[in-house]
Amino acid sequence: MLEFVEYTTPEWRGLNMRSLKVDEAYLILKSHFSKATYLYSLSEACYSCPYTKVKNLLQHHYNDNLTLNVAYPIKFKLIDQDVGRYAFNNITSLCEYENLNYGEFGVYNLTLDVHGSCEWRTDKEAVNIYYPILAVLILLALIMVMLKIGLCAWRNFHYEEILSTVNLSGININTAGQPNRLRSLDTFRGLTIVLMIFVNSGGGHYWWIEHAPWNGLHLADIVFPSFLWIMGVCIPISIKSQITRDVTKYRIVLRILWRSLKLFSIGLCLNSINGPKLENLRIMGVLQRLGVAYLICGLTHTKLSERVIIESQITWKRKFQDLIIMRGELLIVVFLIAVYLCTIFGLNVPQCPRGYLGPGGKHSNAEYFNCIGGASGYIDFLILGNRHIYQNPTARYIYDSRPFDPEGVFGCLLTIVQVFFGLLAGVIILTYTTWQARSSRWLIWSAILALIGGALSGFSFENGFIPINKNLCN
Repeated sequence: MLEFVEYTTPEWRGLNMRSLKVDEAYLILKSHFSKATYLYSLSEACYSCPYTKVKNLLQHHYNDNLTLNVAYPIKFKLIDQDVGRYAFNNITSLCEYENLNYGEFGVYNLTLDVHGSCEWRTDKEAVNIYYPILAVLILLALIMVMLKIGLCAWRNFHYEEILSTVNLSGININTAGQPNRLRSLDTFRGLTIVLMIFVNSGGGHYWWIEHAPWNGLHLADIVFPSFLWIMGVCIPISIKSQITRDVTKYRIVLRILWRSLKLFSIGLCLNSINGPKLENLRIMGVLQRLGVAYLICGLTHTKLSERVIIESQITWKRKFQDLIIMRGELLIVVFLIAVYLCTIFGLNVPQCPRGYLGPGGKHSNAEYFNCIGGASGYIDFLILGNRHIYQNPTARYIYDSRPFDPEGVFGCLLTIVQVFFGLLAGVIILTYTTWQARSSRWLIWSAILALIGGALSGFSFENGFIPINKNLCN
């Protein structure tokens, strides 16, 4: 109870607790040392980075405070000389701290005595940041129970009467007025939209919900790929439905062109919602990527699709019928992946090592500061220019990186590939009629792609040949 009172108190021992934001804490600094010292910090989210200078401590400076971002664990070094903006591992320090137990709204104390020895202590314990999630889950559970009780009560008192009335009229309530839709896909689309709204609203500022700083896979990183997959699934279903209604391929192509143009245009409008001028308008974005991918995949499948799927009498052809139907699209997938890999590992980027896939900035001890994204970032920079790409990538806040567009031009190659994989899932739905056949095909493809991805990434975030990275692979 005391901890709760201290947290809600506007001030705590002279500190304004209300000025702290989410994932922030206070660090009180005291120095009794006879010369100036310098505090450097390193976030564990910053892979292979040097320490960064955060505070100068004057000699005999008895009380100063620093606001920390504690979303990720932080390491500290206190050095008795100013070594510049970054401090590398070969620099001798007075003291070092890592694996410290700190958290949101905590207050911590670092004291340097006259002999150059350091003491770290906790003045105020952090709050538990997972209580809000627990409260929301309990509230949702209560709402679900109430709805279930209400539904049961309604059925007991009114359902039988309504059912008898409907039966007398000869209407089938199970099918009346219902469109022929794929409910599982609608459900997945709805869940993805809910997740998107949650993420765009801040996601509670939990690090595992927000986008990964560079390599890695957080909850927010699966939203855009999910929409790509959903769009891919819908393409063959929509095209087959139109062909069945004797819509000409010419009209289908016009509809694809029009929808792609609308997606791209809406994306541009959203990029200008805060009023930037044309000279610094961001060209690409999420909807622009969706429009480009829909255009390529829709036109390709319309061109290659067959009006009727002929049942083959050959056993092996029946087993691989989806691959036979998708053979043209899969060849394009292989071609796009080959072009992408040859480019990122073969293009000579000025002042960057060949095949570099890092975030630049402080990464690799700040050796390749302007190399964010390697060839991908370089190509987008050449095509769009620095002022027309995204200015605040997630890597900027951890790695001090330059502007980079995670939905840039060059990455459209892999966006198209992801939509084609969704298109394959849609073709499986149309080709195989039983849930066992569909599920087995999806499981096989999922296992194959997961193993390939795991092998390329070395089943790790940082140490693989091609790391898991939403910024480069969407």
